[in-house]
Amino acid sequence: MSYPPDPNNPYGQQPPPPPGYGYPQQAPPPAPGYGYPQQAPPPAPGYGIPPQQAYGYPQQPGGGYPNAGMVQNFYAGWGSRVVAYLIDHLLIGLIPWIVVFAALRPSVTTTYSASGYPHSETSGAGGYYAAMLLVNVLVWAGVAAMKASGQSIGQKAVSIRMVRESDGQKLSFGAAFGREALHILDNVCCIGFLWPLWDAKKQTFADKIMGTVVVKAN
Repeated sequence: MSYPPDPNNPYGQQPPPPPGYGYPQQAPPPAPGYGYPQQAPPPAPGYGIPPQQAYGYPQQPGGGYPNAGMVQNFYAGWGSRVVAYLIDHLLIGLIPWIVVFAALRPSVTTTYSASGYPHSETSGAGGYYAAMLLVNVLVWAGVAAMKASGQSIGQKAVSIRMVRESDGQKLSFGAAFGREALHILDNVCCIGFLWPLWDAKKQTFADKIMGTVVVKAN
């Protein structure tokens, strides 16, 4: 585009074009908030975060059995344990005990000396006690086998079960058999069988040695 000569410009140079002609003008920066998406504000606390557990039973470290947080009524009562014990041992051992007692019962022979003093002799005692020991071992094995499977017949009848105190799992056959054999200690003046009446975890001596507890099954 040409312009008329400027009388004040004798050399014929062209004046610079007025603003807005010939060159693109730089657009002014947009006003804040227009033309560009604004950064979204951070979410309010509590949104987008999975809800925390608030109800139900407290989780135990590492899962498994809540042995550290057991409440008092979680353990099986003394009465239900006695009933389960009697059911199991009478169910398995009653008939063998009767047979051994009837067949091998020691015989006592009483004789009198010349002066008239009585003298008693017992015969067959060795065989009788050996047979009774064998029957007891078989009873322990039978009860242990039932408990190692989860619950014995007596425990099912009263809704209790025996578990390891450390993790709440059922015992192996060997551990269950050892616990049954250790009831020999509980039989001393029956103090071990009575111990759960005042023990915090309601354990007998056999329970404490083997690390077991008897709990409610439901």
